Amino acid sequence: MKFTATFKDEAVKMVIDGSRPIVQVARELSINPGTLGNWVDLYKGSHPVEEEPLKVSERIRLRELEVENRELRMKNEFLGKAAAFFARESG
Repeated sequence: MKFTATFKDEAVKMVIDGSRPIVQVARELSINPGTLGNWVDLYKGSHPVEEEPLKVSERIRLRELEVENRELRMKNEFLGKAAAFFARESG
């Protein structure tokens, strides 16, 4: 089935502007959700959303979370090694 550019644009706008799931809009328009998903992806690819720069407080929080994440990864790695060591010792 061939769809007009206007129909495609309106369908995509229903998803993007209405913040509605692709499946719901596709069902309402009696089209395949995969087809509508492709149209939405094409639209998003040609209309990238620019993000606002982080505020100072957000940058500070991001750094704090990065440090915390690094520490948790190290602890997790250590616990994995300790578990492997004790598994060998008890086995």
